[in-house]
Amino acid sequence: MTTKKHILFIVNPISGTSRKQSVGESIGKAVDGTRFDYSIVATRYGGHAYEIACEAVRSGLDAVVAVGGDGTVNEVGRAVAGSATALGVIPCGSGNGLARHLMLPMDVRKAVGVVNAFTVHELDYGVINSMPFFCTCGMGFDAFISMKFAEAGRRGPITYLENILREGLKYKPETYEIEDGGGTFLNKAFLISCANASQYGNNAYIAPQASMSDGLLDVVVMEPFGVMEAPQLSIDMFNKTLDKNPNIKTFKTERIHVRREKAGFVHVDGDPIMTGADVDIAVVNKGIRIIVNPYAEKARRRPSAMQTAFSVFFNDIINARAEWPRRGDRPGLHEK
Repeated sequence: MTTKKHILFIVNPISGTSRKQSVGESIGKAVDGTRFDYSIVATRYGGHAYEIACEAVRSGLDAVVAVGGDGTVNEVGRAVAGSATALGVIPCGSGNGLARHLMLPMDVRKAVGVVNAFTVHELDYGVINSMPFFCTCGMGFDAFISMKFAEAGRRGPITYLENILREGLKYKPETYEIEDGGGTFLNKAFLISCANASQYGNNAYIAPQASMSDGLLDVVVMEPFGVMEAPQLSIDMFNKTLDKNPNIKTFKTERIHVRREKAGFVHVDGDPIMTGADVDIAVVNKGIRIIVNPYAEKARRRPSAMQTAFSVFFNDIINARAEWPRRGDRPGLHEK
């Protein structure tokens, strides 16, 4: 007789854009009770998922499943990293960056089906000033937007997009001193992102070539750009071609040190954190066990509805822009 595995599902009831009253019931109906003994617990405050997951690791559970967004995943991941306990993910957040990179289903019952298959890989994660991250971290505009997003009180891609459109043209790029194994260089940048996984969430691919199994971080430096270049950057991000954009520098490295002009925010898996001017970022090779989707390649061939919609939307902007008269001929605009 096969011994059952022990799994804990940690549900963040306020993650994403809707409440999670029925998620426990959906999990209970979908989990394979012949193979797993399981329990479900809801978080009550920020940091609670980390505390619960630490206790689960001490108890020797086979897996802890984060039911929420990237913030919940980060809390559980921090607790299980470096242990024999695997991280599972049921995506219920507003962006679900790590889950989308891993090609996990967005439907709760189908995601539980991935947990039932229990295919576990040892994958990489990153640390920024000793704080673990599993998807992306960064500084500059994306850290600024994560702070605005946290202040907004509303979740979801629409809120995120509203902040980007409202704040993007006002944001002042900084100059960064960047040091990696190849040397040190100065770069004025709109943002610097270090990616363990390929996207921010909602299929916005900041580092389309990033892998969680190569022992390297993908560093993305977005240089300052004009208003006319912004739509193409957005198209490239949703079409997985951002690394081909002329405003983008990208390279792979095991570690990087960044010195900023002053202390400020960074984001860690989308959550803003204040740090000093000096920032150290490194990868931990195969440092965490994660339940992966054994059917990921099949899912990878299908573009998401949001990805398709954003591509159409921004292509319309580009086509309209091509019809505009040259700057000096536009009504109401004058050369300075």
